[in-house]
Amino acid sequence: MNHRLNLLKSLHNSLLGPQIQAQWIPGQWIQICRSASRSWIHPHRLASTQRPLLAQGTVVLVFQPAEEGGGGAKKMVDAGALENVNAIFGLHVSPNLPIGVAAGRPGPLMAASGTFEAEIKGKGGHAAIPQHTIDPIIAASNVIVSLQHLVSREADPLDSQVVTVAKFQGGDAFNVIPDAATIAGTFRAFSREGFRQLKQRIEEVIVTQARVQRCNATVNFKEDERPFYPVVVNDKDLHDYFVEVAGDVLGHENIKDQKPMMGAEDFAFYGEVVPAYFLWIGMHDESKGKLENVHSPFFRVNEDVLPYGAALHASLATRYLLKLHYETTKQKEIQHDEL
Repeated sequence: MNHRLNLLKSLHNSLLGPQIQAQWIPGQWIQICRSASRSWIHPHRLASTQRPLLAQGTVVLVFQPAEEGGGGAKKMVDAGALENVNAIFGLHVSPNLPIGVAAGRPGPLMAASGTFEAEIKGKGGHAAIPQHTIDPIIAASNVIVSLQHLVSREADPLDSQVVTVAKFQGGDAFNVIPDAATIAGTFRAFSREGFRQLKQRIEEVIVTQARVQRCNATVNFKEDERPFYPVVVNDKDLHDYFVEVAGDVLGHENIKDQKPMMGAEDFAFYGEVVPAYFLWIGMHDESKGKLENVHSPFFRVNEDVLPYGAALHASLATRYLLKLHYETTKQKEIQHDEL
């Protein structure tokens, strides 16, 4: 329990100092979103206060649906969840970082993401007489190989991209060539132009390669079911703020640079509306045994990370409110002096 008590003390001093008390005033907002292994905070504007300095605002819990693929963040934006919001912070646990360590970076952090599914139709028949069939399995196989060339031979090596076919279904008998085969996968890119180009070329390659094998193909990007996720871009000013605040809470030696990754996160939709910052907090502890990746069926949470995440989130929110109050007050004083 010592590390939790130390965190609480560090949190109090980091937020307000030992002589200052916090008070939440209804009508001014900080929104906190929680979803599975991630949580989000949106600090809002501050009203003026009297000394001693008070952290003014209301904490609103927003339970966002459909983070994994459904684009729930976009639904929240469309519903007005970010109206009057000045900034948003998102936090995700990491089984790879040591507990008590946080990592982030300015600029692009996670890739834009989309999905595709294609049905390739041929003509089925007995496997012993393939000359009387039009084999969709062969066509789909050629399509899969050709799709890999989009990244290796068409994409700029400095613009990271991924095309992965993770689903291949065709037939259910060992001696029957099916009438059709289905493939599906995901594509990722770090630039809008790279993402747009990938989408266009995926459809072209699937349709034309299928035609080479005398098959017909249709491609569905399923945007209604799984909207394309934009790139997660961290605001530079918020990165500087994160380093300062997280360093005070966790220790500056425990703040690390996070490499960009090809994973996707619907938090990106928030970043298209307001300045945004997404970060990772570690939960690896050798004494607890190995922790599997977040998308593994064997994933488990080291709950010792909870006070670290709570302290960091609370500090990011409250100090942002105090920062906004200071900036607003200073601006009013400048305007008053000019009058």
